[in-house]
Amino acid sequence: MTDTVLSSARREVVIGFDRPFVMIGERINPTGRKLLAAEMKAGDFSRVEADALAQVEAGAQMLDVNAGIPLADEPALLARAVQLVQSITDVPLSIDSSIIEALEAGLAVYHGKPLVNSVTGESEVMERVLPLVARHGAAVVAISNDETGISEDPDVRFAVAKRIVERAADHGIPAADVVVDPLVMPIGAMGTAGRQAFSLIRRLREELKVNTTCGASNVSFGLPNRHAITGGFLSMAIGAGMTSAIMNPLHAEPKTGVMAANVLMGTDRDCVAWIRANRDPDAAVGEGARGRREGRRRRA
Repeated sequence: MTDTVLSSARREVVIGFDRPFVMIGERINPTGRKLLAAEMKAGDFSRVEADALAQVEAGAQMLDVNAGIPLADEPALLARAVQLVQSITDVPLSIDSSIIEALEAGLAVYHGKPLVNSVTGESEVMERVLPLVARHGAAVVAISNDETGISEDPDVRFAVAKRIVERAADHGIPAADVVVDPLVMPIGAMGTAGRQAFSLIRRLREELKVNTTCGASNVSFGLPNRHAITGGFLSMAIGAGMTSAIMNPLHAEPKTGVMAANVLMGTDRDCVAWIRANRDPDAAVGEGARGRREGRRRRA
């Protein structure tokens, strides 16, 4: 079995086969969030703090932290965001940037073993990112595209993932520390995107024996009631072997899909997490009162 062990200064999280699915909160990302981008650029991190706390409260076991803002000092912003989030939560982080200098800045201030998001199959990118990951003892998200772009052929995406895993090993990074993103396409634009993803996830698990992740909301892009689609996708992806996702735990449908899949896959033992989250407090009180009455009758 493959375990990807990640940590903060005070807490360890394991992404792995036959373990509960790991929800990585996606909200600390200014892409598409004009207000957050403007605030971060102006040095106001109050929304970052609120988003971090809300996602952990909602059940995220990790948080993705991104500071990609055009014309901003991304290395400085990412380092500050990482420090802030680590000061108010104890969950491990995914340090998210396509800029090597920003990744370096984030890793320099991180306490623990983070997930670096990400490396692609482009030779130049691998030779810049993988030594950095190895030097800091981190794990890394491997995105299944290369110089040719994102292939619609899942066999090509598998081959790219395999190449990244092999190149990572050349740098001393074990397969357990490579979490592959198979690149989930919008189902509204490509009707076979779901089937392709499930097939590819199974191959990655069975042949490469690596953990997997994805940007879960990509699958429902452009569709109405998209959170329901995302939740259904996550349940099926977990059934196919996916072990984590960058997602929004504040949306009920995706979170419920994950929790239900954990029950059905047997990783929520005795359904403890499901019962805790879904038990009706009034019903529990009523059952307790009824039990006490029955006990009194028996004693009488």
